[in-house]
Amino acid sequence: MSRPESSQMAILAALADGEPKTHRELVRATGLSEAAVWSALARAWRKGLVMRTAKPIYEVAKFFKGRGGISKTTRAFHLYVLAPKGEKRIKIGDREFVAFSKEYLDVRGGGKESKSKLILEFLKKHSNRAFYSKEVAKSLGEHGVRAVDVMSNVRRFERKGLVYVRGYRTENGQKPFAKGFLLTWIDQEKPRERALGEAIERTNKRLTQEISTSPIVQRVHIIRDSIIEASKLKEIVGVDFLMRRLNCSEGEAEQAIERCLQLYPDLKCVKLFDAYRYFYHDSMDGADLKAAIKMKENYIRKTKGRANRIGHNWEACVEWFVDKFTYGASFWTQQHRSNMDPKRITLHLIKPVGGRKQSAEVDRVWEVSQGLLANPITYVLECKWGLVHKRDLDDFVNILRWSKEFGVDSQDGRVIKQGVVGIFAGGAFDPKEKVRVKDEVIDLASYAARLNLQLLKEADFNAKLRERGCKATVERISKLAANEVEVREALDRIWNEPEKSDEILSELMERNKKLYEFERMLEEKT
Repeated sequence: MSRPESSQMAILAALADGEPKTHRELVRATGLSEAAVWSALARAWRKGLVMRTAKPIYEVAKFFKGRGGISKTTRAFHLYVLAPKGEKRIKIGDREFVAFSKEYLDVRGGGKESKSKLILEFLKKHSNRAFYSKEVAKSLGEHGVRAVDVMSNVRRFERKGLVYVRGYRTENGQKPFAKGFLLTWIDQEKPRERALGEAIERTNKRLTQEISTSPIVQRVHIIRDSIIEASKLKEIVGVDFLMRRLNCSEGEAEQAIERCLQLYPDLKCVKLFDAYRYFYHDSMDGADLKAAIKMKENYIRKTKGRANRIGHNWEACVEWFVDKFTYGASFWTQQHRSNMDPKRITLHLIKPVGGRKQSAEVDRVWEVSQGLLANPITYVLECKWGLVHKRDLDDFVNILRWSKEFGVDSQDGRVIKQGVVGIFAGGAFDPKEKVRVKDEVIDLASYAARLNLQLLKEADFNAKLRERGCKATVERISKLAANEVEVREALDRIWNEPEKSDEILSELMERNKKLYEFERMLEEKT
């Protein structure tokens, strides 16, 4: 165990180069334990041997958690330098360094009243009201309380049952309102159930007070009326139906639905096939609800099943050709909570795009190394089976631009990072659709080129198959295969034995006959 004097000397030696250093940097430079460095720095500062920043520096640390998104935490730290003889205050760059004084002590050093205590006392003192977290920070701003301080402390109070925290309800938890989370005190003197009910009522009252005659409020009322009406008729309501009733954009509709569910807990959401959301009122009888869900599941199979299968098969076709004809392609993979293909990648958005709030999925991402000294190129693939329109291209580009992974801020606004190439693979691109760019009218292919997108069409892949002597087409393979695994197996066999193309496709057709019959049966009941 090192002596206090030797620890202090090691710290001073590490600071001898004149460069300001953090506690963590000094731990690495000296090889001492964190506790030893803290003790040595505290003694050296009090003795006037070192100076530290007058105010703490705040840093946001991010941790990637897969589909759970990115977790953030705020860390406060100081920088330390050797103290010039006789100086009490110096400036290095834009940072001010000071000698020891009680006024510069942090809360944990005993120099100030705890921010945690200030926040708790504020909520307790105003226990008859509910406040947004930003309002709490503003009210206590003169005491040094910032927005980042409020929720980090309130979450501890919430775990202890002292404070009720309310936000927008989502599948994965809660999100803050525009002004932050809504907070109110839970009366500890009353029975728990009664105190919690009163806290919820206070937040309801605060939310109701802020409702105005804005368009979103009108949409909320339409959504609620539509869901109650459907429940009376023993039906459940889908997002597409609500969007038609609202007559607004997808993003506006999603915002109104989210707000409606938050304001009215008696409205419930059920997710069918882990993909399609439907809504009902909790007064609906259990047997009626089960019957309505069964009917909607049949409807989804009828309208979405075959199209969904072929769409995923088309993605597998494109992936197979990329892997076959791209030397050194290394595909990204990602673990998902559902049974989704690990090669489908979830991107994290810093701005909503087309109704997607915090995340969006792309079909494939792969990297290709250009050489030992060159940076790899990253390719991002989006697939759509069927006719592709301008809105599809715009949506894909916006996802890339506003994603944390592939977008970057520039002098011209948000752009796609250098070295990232977007590829859009479609069954066909609408030849009749024209795009006006300033005073010029161009076709979709030219428009895609201006967006720096590469286009891949079904005909491009069929040409490769014909060169090989195969009679099969990617359209036929996508329609006959039951899933993506069968697509890859069929393409491997056809490529290796092109003369047996018809035989391989016939085997697929025979193997999946029951699947086709089921899909036809659903279509006939339309």
